[in-house]
Amino acid sequence: MSIFSTEEIDYMASQRLGRIATVGRDGQPHVVPTSFRYNAEHDAIDVGGLRMSQTKKFRDVERTGRASIVIDDVQPPWKPRMIEIRGRAETVATGGKELNESFEDAIVRIYPERIVSFGIAGEQPGARSV
Repeated sequence: MSIFSTEEIDYMASQRLGRIATVGRDGQPHVVPTSFRYNAEHDAIDVGGLRMSQTKKFRDVERTGRASIVIDDVQPPWKPRMIEIRGRAETVATGGKELNESFEDAIVRIYPERIVSFGIAGEQPGARSV
């Protein structure tokens, strides 16, 4: 059984772009757009890219073991939907090719500890620790 609702998993599967947030060595936040996928085997979010192991986000996760990702969109006329996932993160040597064959195989994997979502299943904004 997943810590995500069926509606949250379906929503993530319908989206192609998220924004990952990490904390740099200088303590400053770092937020960048990224590819992602829900990983059912680990009940986690995998983040990948073309040169993932060479990125600041990868180095930040190696150093801190923490990351967040926001996946969001707006449906007409004005119906925002989003899910924010915060948690423990790790760098993993394999998995990127499953996101896109042209990606490097290294990924960042985020294990949710806190989930905030709204607009996905008609619910009001709410947060839950997992």
